[in-house]
Amino acid sequence: MKKILVCCSTGLGSSFMIEMNIKKVLNELGIKGIEVSHSDLSSASASGADIFVGTRDIANNLKPLGDTILLNNMIDMNELRDKLTLMLKGKGMI
Repeated sequence: MKKILVCCSTGLGSSFMIEMNIKKVLNELGIKGIEVSHSDLSSASASGADIFVGTRDIANNLKPLGDTILLNNMIDMNELRDKLTLMLKGKGMI
């Protein structure tokens, strides 16, 4: 199963909200078989995720982990949908 991990500095509020929005987008697009979870940055490297998602303020910590989606606005569903779709297509996941 493919994994998407949403990260923030503490692994609580913003990462959980973005996780819920990713699940909503995947559901709207009819995409199944992708596990989505959230975490703090310090735990992210051990996750084995295929895609990491976070906001620009943690970009320097997130990018070295692998394929990364960086959001300018964590509540902008259009930005999330566009960047997620582009990444999933690029990785052959859809």
